[in-house]
Amino acid sequence: MISLFDPVQLGAVKARNRILMAPLTRARATRDHVPTPIMADYYRQRATAGLIISEGIGVSQQGLGWPFAPGIWSAEQVEAWKPITQAVHDAGGRIFAQLWHMGRLVHSSVSGQQPVSSSPITAPGHAHSYDGNKPYEQPRALEADEIPGLIASYVTAARNAREAGFDGVQIHAANGYLIDEFLRDGVNQRQDEYGGSPEKRVRLLREITQAVADAIGADRTAVRISINGASQGTDDSDPASLAIAIAKALDPIGIAFLEMRELRPEGTRGASDVPRQSPLIRRHFNGPLVLNSDYDAARAQEDLDSGLAQAISFGRPFIANPDLPDRLSLGAPLNPLSTDTLYTQGREGYVDYPVLAKAG
Repeated sequence: MISLFDPVQLGAVKARNRILMAPLTRARATRDHVPTPIMADYYRQRATAGLIISEGIGVSQQGLGWPFAPGIWSAEQVEAWKPITQAVHDAGGRIFAQLWHMGRLVHSSVSGQQPVSSSPITAPGHAHSYDGNKPYEQPRALEADEIPGLIASYVTAARNAREAGFDGVQIHAANGYLIDEFLRDGVNQRQDEYGGSPEKRVRLLREITQAVADAIGADRTAVRISINGASQGTDDSDPASLAIAIAKALDPIGIAFLEMRELRPEGTRGASDVPRQSPLIRRHFNGPLVLNSDYDAARAQEDLDSGLAQAISFGRPFIANPDLPDRLSLGAPLNPLSTDTLYTQGREGYVDYPVLAKAG
């Protein structure tokens, strides 16, 4: 019987356990999107995760619209990431960089340019900015001749991530950001080779993933998706067909793992009555599958026992509990989460959560 605490091979990385740290935006970089020294403490504290998936890291100025979020397109950013990845490795951990383009959820007051998307459809709600929340702006549709440059930005970011010491990268294709805006027909209204059928809408994800895999190795390349319900206004009319198309596109590439965020009807961070698509993905994708969203230890073990998942990623529990694997192993209580400090720029609510006392 496989447990959460057994090691697992995820591409080139042998994770010490099957408890992964999901990507979590924390906004502790500079206004120029350069990582700061405090981030080394934060990630080092959580190095007992089988694998850390970093917060979203911008692949370009065009794609980064979150205030104080880090990037990885410049030499200064790459150098600033090096002590962070070294801190994780010195603590015995492993870390992937999540490569992020926010698409239509970028605000021009942060990026300095009009947001882009698959189609010129404005997202509902408000964007974060340095001056508070602002209504989302209408994006422009990416032209077909811009897509090679977009793909190249992911390749450069992936190479930069490896130079910075990351063990691999995860391509962020979830949560209503740019690639998700191409995947799902609620936003993608294109009439070219990147729109229409699920197979055409999956094309951008496939091309980016293949290009990154060619650059740094498929065994150091992962993908994250979320397709069973709306994410920040992005949804699909037929998630089952999309799931099959995604699985069939990614399986031949041989990626390290596919992570799925799956909303539940009783979800605490978004809810959905759309059925889980992971069983369908499992039938068409042969690589490791990592599942995420509203898991506790018992529910996580159930999905391991069934063979549906090879590992489970935990998000917000890792914020308040740097030693989450130890707590899950012992059945210890979890620290409460301070939501007021999620996106502030100081140490409070970032590196000051208590850990369990060590025996002896």
